[in-house]
Amino acid sequence: MKFTPNFLFPILGISLTLSLGSCTTVQSSSQPLNSLTTTPVSSETILTQNNGMMSENHQMIMDLGPADIEYDLRFIDAMIPHHQGAIAMAQQVLQKSTHPELKKLAEEIIKAQEKEIAQMQQWRKTWYPEAKDAIAYHAAMGHSMPMSSQQMDSMMMMADLGPDDSSFDQRFMTAMIPHHQGALVMAKDAQLKSKRPEMQQLAQAILTSQEAEIQLMQQWLKTGFN
Repeated sequence: MKFTPNFLFPILGISLTLSLGSCTTVQSSSQPLNSLTTTPVSSETILTQNNGMMSENHQMIMDLGPADIEYDLRFIDAMIPHHQGAIAMAQQVLQKSTHPELKKLAEEIIKAQEKEIAQMQQWRKTWYPEAKDAIAYHAAMGHSMPMSSQQMDSMMMMADLGPDDSSFDQRFMTAMIPHHQGALVMAKDAQLKSKRPEMQQLAQAILTSQEAEIQLMQQWLKTGFN
């Protein structure tokens, strides 16, 4: 199966300023993705899974608010569900993918992001002991407000990746790349605004690991699994 421009355009469009890189074809020397018998994945399928949640979520990702006393709390409350969405999609890989390379990546995503979630949850209890519900910045109001369940679900950016067919790996990577890029946007924002060294270290860890994972998935989409 080839990645045509019509296949990738919806993903590029809803990602706005985030670039997926060049993912126009899929080839492999060992087990070519495009040599397998596949059922074509329509752009409508991707839009159904992603468009509704990403349109609202994009604004949330891009605006965590000013560098005020609640900034780290808003970052934590946004990044935890974002990580949870990545973990849920990675768990689908363990269940459905037949490629050990992708399963290894999924295991690494789960391990790293579960650890980061636990750390952020501990920081939240320590730094904001009075905080109860998750919050998000409301730009129009100019202050933080409780995060709605719809916003929470939207922040997860989680998609049902479909059955364990020969197109599953393509769907996973095409969804996980912009998901990771959303985390990079938030991590870079934290580097600019957070005053806590712990948050700076977390932001750098996210940038380092997820940039590398994006590059790996982009390479797999181009050349297949080697």
